[in-house]
Amino acid sequence: MRLALEALIRKRALQYYARWLGEGGKGGESLRLFVACSVIGYSLRGRINPVLVRYPRRIERMNMEAFLNPKDSAKFIMENSQDVYVEEDGVWKVAEMLFDKVLEKDFSVAGWKSSHELNPQVVSEDAVNWVFLVDTLNFSFWSECEDHKCLVKYKGKMYSGYWSLCAAVNRALDEGIPITSASYYATMTLEQVRHAFRSDTDVPMPLLEERHHVLNETGTVLLEKFGGSFLTCVKQGGKSAKKLLQLIVENFPSFRDEATFQLFLGDVKKIKDMRHLKPEGITERLALERPYSAGTDDPGMPRIPQVLVHLGTMKYSEELMKKLKEGHMFQSGDKQEVEIRGCSIWCCELICNYLLDLYKKKGENMSEKINAVLLDYYLWDYARDHREDMKGIPFHRVRCIYY
Repeated sequence: MRLALEALIRKRALQYYARWLGEGGKGGESLRLFVACSVIGYSLRGRINPVLVRYPRRIERMNMEAFLNPKDSAKFIMENSQDVYVEEDGVWKVAEMLFDKVLEKDFSVAGWKSSHELNPQVVSEDAVNWVFLVDTLNFSFWSECEDHKCLVKYKGKMYSGYWSLCAAVNRALDEGIPITSASYYATMTLEQVRHAFRSDTDVPMPLLEERHHVLNETGTVLLEKFGGSFLTCVKQGGKSAKKLLQLIVENFPSFRDEATFQLFLGDVKKIKDMRHLKPEGITERLALERPYSAGTDDPGMPRIPQVLVHLGTMKYSEELMKKLKEGHMFQSGDKQEVEIRGCSIWCCELICNYLLDLYKKKGENMSEKINAVLLDYYLWDYARDHREDMKGIPFHRVRCIYY
């Protein structure tokens, strides 16, 4: 099945390339779709489309643009998906359900800060570096068993999933470990990582060796290129979120997965509610690029697709649902895993668009209040509050450093 998807993507890529040539090399839409297909093909096969090899200089710049515009990729996946379907009637119902929620504090940056006690509450360069560290390590927290999982105790409370990471970081800082300093984590040993992120149960935090490698690699890049602070990287991005994204992709290998770095920009946007550290370009509207939130009170699971299915905005085929219920372990890049990710992205984009349309009909422009980043966080908390209702809907299992 994966080979069939690869063949379809190659075919579509060549069709878009031929169309672009037929337009005299001036059809931006055709070229963008060609590059989007090539990027997807690269993700699936681990190698570059032969056409890209023939025209490396001409395509290189457009290739980056494809990474910066995930909506085209998500739409392409949705249109060709065989096991995951976006239900537009369900999307409309969710948009109507969220219509009044948009005006509430929970659907805002302020709500994000105040509703989660482990998040930085003070605006500072330290807060930016905290966010960068946490997002660098924000992957694969789900547990094999609900009653046997990694838990981190902090200030008398046990945390699991993504919050176990936040709790471990805050615990390390309280213990005098400069865990958010690039000069420290660039040289951390595996034993130091195991200590800083130790579990308070007999179940360790997943992928500690991978986290150790990512920390050393990321810290070294920060020291060599950005003076040891991610704030320098943010400032180099000027007033452009796309430029910042390009800096991240080019310099930090562990972020070279679209499912990670776009949400990270959303996190930076939230923490950078600070007048003296702007660039304001961070407020540009960004597409949801990581629909697998790990931060519920239970294990870090790919929650957003699960919520979307629960709300009736997405549907799985019988074959895929059977796999999910059996606990099938997907590999990052598997056909069905790509379909879940792509359709989730597109589904959230549609919800935002429909919400904006509903407000537009009332004569209100809500483009500064409605975006996929805030929607992701709202759905994340919705999953936490309705986890009992969602028990019958399985999540997809993947172990990787991207989500």
